[in-house]
Amino acid sequence: MRTPTTSQLRTAIEVLKNLGERINENAAHSVIQLPESRFADQHAARIAVHAIEQTTQIETVMAQLKSWRDELKQERRQCVTQHV
Repeated sequence: MRTPTTSQLRTAIEVLKNLGERINENAAHSVIQLPESRFADQHAARIAVHAIEQTTQIETVMAQLKSWRDELKQERRQCVTQHV
């Protein structure tokens, strides 16, 4: 497997960020669309918990990608410094 470029990692991070936003928007929309019932609050809570779990996982992966990107940047800086 080839190491991705910092640009590819930045793109992946942006895609994940947008995915997290979409999950939150869909969850909010789903809650708004719930019919009035005695179970609506419970269902809304489950929707919220599920969205939080998903976005937490996405944020974890984003943090890992950011760390990898920063490592690659540092390695490239060191390579440039050694070649100069």
